[in-house]
Amino acid sequence: MFEGKNGMSIDNIDEIGENHIATSAQTPLREDAFELSDSEKISIIQDKVKDILITLGMDLTDDSLQGTPKRVAKAFVNELFAGLNPANKPELSTFENTYKYGEMLVEKNIVVYSTCEHHLLPIIGRAHVAYISKGKVIGLSKMNRIVEHFAKRPQVQERLTMQVVQALQEALGTDDVACVIDAKHLCVNSRGIQDIESSTVTAEYGGAFKKKEVRRELLDYIKLETNV
Repeated sequence: MFEGKNGMSIDNIDEIGENHIATSAQTPLREDAFELSDSEKISIIQDKVKDILITLGMDLTDDSLQGTPKRVAKAFVNELFAGLNPANKPELSTFENTYKYGEMLVEKNIVVYSTCEHHLLPIIGRAHVAYISKGKVIGLSKMNRIVEHFAKRPQVQERLTMQVVQALQEALGTDDVACVIDAKHLCVNSRGIQDIESSTVTAEYGGAFKKKEVRRELLDYIKLETNV
């Protein structure tokens, strides 16, 4: 039986139950995570999804359901969890800050579509990302793309927030990066407590953003309405 890096075997998983255990800012991946090709993964997942639907009592001879196992498998590998593969990480090309812009830059309202790793249900919300240049700047769309990359994997919102900041800190060569995410978790909204109004807010502040006045400035920018 497979044993994970924390020494826990698959046999012990049921003992965890509803306890949600956080590990680190790194997505928990096995060392052999990418030994199978995407097509091999799709084939295996397709069979597993078929088994699940049959176990639930679904009639897979129905026209509506015949293609569901393959559709789900392709969505898992090519879309919803494509961010697991480091080969899909966007190249974060940067440029010299030749115009000497030294104030905060904020990219607001970046759409977040992710998947809760506890129940494999959607996380939907908005991310706000900011940095203060120390000599490098990055294309605006790259900030959206790095959020999208880390969101496309089974996630917890705290880890997603940290991963976005760490990736941009590395690319920009500065600690002065921050990310705030406000999102709804369908594992809360559609099951369990079924509270459709609540959302979760997480924040990661690096460098200058740890200062109260800089943090306050960022939050004021986030509250500004965009009228175009």
